[in-house]
Amino acid sequence: MLVRRMADASPHAANGPAYLALYARAFDAYGAAALWNKARLEHPGPEHALVIARALRIEGDRHARQLAEEIEQAVKAAHGAAL
Repeated sequence: MLVRRMADASPHAANGPAYLALYARAFDAYGAAALWNKARLEHPGPEHALVIARALRIEGDRHARQLAEEIEQAVKAAHGAAL
């Protein structure tokens, strides 16, 4: 499967589930520090958003952990217990 990197998340984040905007915020704020080994996807699914949340919890500071919690809550709100 070919994965394209995301150049600008804002158009997708504005039209999709709330976790997309939080996903973009995570890469903007913590990409180099906590997400250096994660790919920024053009169309991230809820599973990838949760992978990013986990990385923020492990590699990030207190604010990154708060953002991780927001991502997890947004994914749960959008997809319920399906994940």
